[in-house]
Amino acid sequence: MSEKSRVVTLMLCAWFGMFGAHRFHVGKTGTGIVWLLTFGCFGIGIIVDLVMIVLGRFYDAQNKPILAWFKMCDAEGKVVYYGV
Repeated sequence: MSEKSRVVTLMLCAWFGMFGAHRFHVGKTGTGIVWLLTFGCFGIGIIVDLVMIVLGRFYDAQNKPILAWFKMCDAEGKVVYYGV
C-alpha cells in the first residue's frame, strides 16, 4: 500500500487535474507532464483518474495502490494506523 493519501490525491485531481498535479504528487512525472501539456488529456483523463482514485485502483510510481483515505501518526511521526 502506498504512503500517499487518497484524499489528497483525489482533491488534487479534482482541483488541479488538468495540470497533472495528482500525477506529480504520486511520483508519475512522465504522465504528469503529458497531463500538463494536454490539459488532462482534454478532460477525459481527469475523469478516468477520478473514478480510479475513488474505486481504489490508482497506483503510485512504485506500482503500489493508493488505498488509505487518511493515516494516524504518533508524536514522533511514525504511522500507527491507516484509515482504509
